[in-house]
Parts: sequence; structure tokens; C-alpha cells
Amino acid sequence: MELNSGLVNGIAHRFKGRGTDFEDLQQIGSIGLLKAVRSFDLERGFAFSTYAVPLIIGEIRRYLRDDGLIKVSRIQKRLGAALMHEREKYLTEYGVEPRLEDIAAAVGVTAEEAAAALDSTSPVRSLTEPIGDDDFSLEDVIPASEDSLGKMVEKIALTETITTLPPLWRQIITLRYFRDYSQQQTADALGLTQVKISREEKKIFASLRTALA
Repeated sequence: MELNSGLVNGIAHRFKGRGTDFEDLQQIGSIGLLKAVRSFDLERGFAFSTYAVPLIIGEIRRYLRDDGLIKVSRIQKRLGAALMHEREKYLTEYGVEPRLEDIAAAVGVTAEEAAAALDSTSPVRSLTEPIGDDDFSLEDVIPASEDSLGKMVEKIALTETITTLPPLWRQIITLRYFRDYSQQQTADALGLTQVKISREEKKIFASLRTALA
């Protein structure tokens, strides 16, 4: 297991960007490696890595297919993976974040189809998850509510309020909380600094609190 941990890491890297943390991919891949260790027959005369790779890949693919918090169709997952692959190619070639229209055209779908696929394969984020290095979370902008109907109304109000924000703020929200970009990635995509993004986020949440009060 120790000698072949690098094999698991290499395969796990191939599945990054599909809504699962890299550490989780490593753990799932290690399960596949363990299965390979237990069932490998040295007398068959081929290399262990040749035998282990399909089991590791299969274990990760099975996890991505079956174990998400939100069930997503295989077609959407494949499209999301293709879009992320094109994004990485674009980043490598040009050094900047591509527009959604660019990666959509590269895989032969509309921008709307691309957006839906990326949204459906994005990681699930908790409203209580801390935002960056700040001491507040997404739920801080929504007043407490005791009934599900009230919560639904508040979410609708939040959505409507976001649509009234300036274009830059809407872009920041989209990249940070729908595309799961870090502050630095968001800054790079918008041609700004990480410090600027951090300051703008604080302004955004102050504005949302005021509007929703």
C-alpha cells in the first residue's frame, strides 16, 4: 500500500474538479488499491500496477456516480468533466480564466447547457461554512426563521436582492459561491487583486444585510 500510494495520487488528480475534495478521492482510490492488493495473483506474471490501475479508477468512478449528496445524471457529469478539462487547457495555454462561452463552444454545447452542467457538478456548500478568513458565513445574511416556509421566502428574497447588485458584485458572488473559486482565483478571473476581492465581499454582505433587514 505504501509503495503504491503515488499511483493512487496520480489517478486521483485525474478526477479533480468534479465536486469532490482531492483528499476524498485519495481515500476512495486507496480502497481500490487495497482491493487490488488483496486479490492480486503474482503467478499470473504481469505487473501489480497494471492490475491495480483499473480497480482504483473503478472505485473512484463508482463513488462519483453513486455517492453524491445530490444525484446528478451521468450525462451531466460527463459534460461537467469535459468543461472542466477545457477550462484547464485554456488556463494552461492562456494563463487566464476562460469565459463560459469559450469552454461551452469547445465541447459543442450552449452557454446555458454548460452553466447547468457546471452548477450540477459543483460541490455542495453549507450555509454555515466559514467564508475565506472572515468570521461570517452565508447564513449570516439570512435572518433566523423557525418554519420552512419562512426560510423559503427568505431564500427567494436573498436571490431577488442579489439580482439588484452591481455587475461586479454579482460576478464575485457567482465565482465565489456558485463556481467555488477561491478569493485568489476570483481575483485572477476578474483582473483584480485578492485584497480587492476580500474588501468587495465585505461590502457585498453589508449591503445584503441592509437590504434584507
